[in-house]
Amino acid sequence: MPRLLLVSTTAGSRDQAAEMLRSVVRAKLAAGGQVFGPAMSAFWHKGEYGEGEEWQVFFKTTADRFPELQEHIVERHPWQRPEVTAVEITAGSPPYVEWVIRATSPG
Repeated sequence: MPRLLLVSTTAGSRDQAAEMLRSVVRAKLAAGGQVFGPAMSAFWHKGEYGEGEEWQVFFKTTADRFPELQEHIVERHPWQRPEVTAVEITAGSPPYVEWVIRATSPG
């Protein structure tokens, strides 16, 4: 099975998160995804404690497409250093795996 990934990032608003999801899927860098939120966040930023509200975006893609997906997110994200993380999908139904591979194939 080709390596599949579940990639995530966050955004400051539902509209930003939804636009990021649309942009990535239209570019065929992910087969699909979801937006969840809002979520309360606590974090360290520039040496100071902060809290805020964020929206989480998940993308389903292949490991081969991850570098382009990450670049796409970072270039278009309003934050200077956005989170872009990935976890490997270690198992999946054959039709699902085939769909992710087909949907993210360039061209």
